[in-house]
Amino acid sequence: MIIFVTAYIVAVLFGLSDLKNPNMYNIKKVISSAGLLKDLKRKNLKPSYGALEILKYIGPGLLVTVGFIDPGNWAANIAAGSGYGYTLLWVVTLSTVMLIVLQHNVAHLGIATGLCLAEAATIYIHPKVSRFILSFALMASVSTSLAEILGASIALNMLFNIPIKIGALMVTIFSIILLLTNSYGKIEKWIIGFVSIIGLSFLYELFLVDVDWVSAGISWIRPSIPGGSVLLIMSVLGAVVMPHNLFLHSEVIQSRQWNLQNEKVIKKQLKFEFADTLFSMIIGWAINSAMIILAAATFFKNGLLVNELQQADRLLNPLLGNNATVLFAFALLLAGVASSITSGMAGGSILSGMFREPYNISDNHSRIGILCSLTGALIIIFFVSNTFRALILSQVFLSVQLPFTVAIQIYLTSSKRVMGKYVNSTFLTGLLLVIGVIIAFLNFKLFVDVLTGQISFNN
Repeated sequence: MIIFVTAYIVAVLFGLSDLKNPNMYNIKKVISSAGLLKDLKRKNLKPSYGALEILKYIGPGLLVTVGFIDPGNWAANIAAGSGYGYTLLWVVTLSTVMLIVLQHNVAHLGIATGLCLAEAATIYIHPKVSRFILSFALMASVSTSLAEILGASIALNMLFNIPIKIGALMVTIFSIILLLTNSYGKIEKWIIGFVSIIGLSFLYELFLVDVDWVSAGISWIRPSIPGGSVLLIMSVLGAVVMPHNLFLHSEVIQSRQWNLQNEKVIKKQLKFEFADTLFSMIIGWAINSAMIILAAATFFKNGLLVNELQQADRLLNPLLGNNATVLFAFALLLAGVASSITSGMAGGSILSGMFREPYNISDNHSRIGILCSLTGALIIIFFVSNTFRALILSQVFLSVQLPFTVAIQIYLTSSKRVMGKYVNSTFLTGLLLVIGVIIAFLNFKLFVDVLTGQISFNN
């Protein structure tokens, strides 16, 4: 972490130089250019999204849904299902309800103000406070990237026996190239399509395995915290309510550049966005639930201990048979690459927002944010010994950061100075505060359990 913080400070101070053609960067020039301080103070930048453009057409909520099928989610859900059966299904329900409210609220901010969450925080919150919280959010983006890159490198190991650290280096370089060259959009639809098919396969398999639907139904709505389970509860929560997605969702929404002076346009988009978010979150809830249920039926029921992500290929055996391992690994690879792209974008959005700028792949602040997110994760991976444990803890870190992101979101969207006539209602502000208190309580419970020895991060 010290290495990452140092790298981040150096990146902010020095940056990368501009390139003449923003649509097809020369990676060699990006690395070797000497004009390091060139455009860091440029003003009046306009959004230039590259791969983000596709999200205008597929729906911003789908971005979060695809995130539900990333390596971090797989690890958290499989560990929860194999360790505690159906018991922790309520976490998926609670997390999804939270996410619907938070995602719609942050999209509301983007539509009503034309600012993403990071930009609004920089403009309307005291600089010392906003810099601390946004720097913490950037670290959460690193944590997300860690899970995605690590998951993809595990897939390369399963497919081609490539060592994890070498695979992580390959995935990182590949993701950076896709982002800096704006070429990700050419393959994004295929990745989303394939990964989504795997997610739907989990849903279909529910009809092929023996599931205790009574126990599952009760666990969906009845909170229960078995001894030692708080770490996994926080991991599932962080895997669903991912802080970087709140920043990215608001960025994608405001990138549409709607006519903010036209009240009819704003109201129409608010309704459209809520429908998009609600539909996407329900699909995400179903996929996350299916993973836990299948893990419970496959592993917990048979007393099998899951200690590596590679074991998850067994979840697809009832549907795919002997082909399960190859297709699971291929899906894991694509999910890791796709999710590392979005986590990198989030890092770029957060850092550019700290300079009151929108995400713009031709601007140094966005590029540096991307590099901080992906290379910061890569550095940490080189010190990881237990990959499955690292995946779980990376999601826990997201839960630890989440209260800070929720706090600035509540402050901004409840401020009439920021939102004008679209400020939160008293009811919505109260609901957001309840969500923040629940997240803070779970973080406090985790802290207490660690102090009392009920949970060890080394196990």
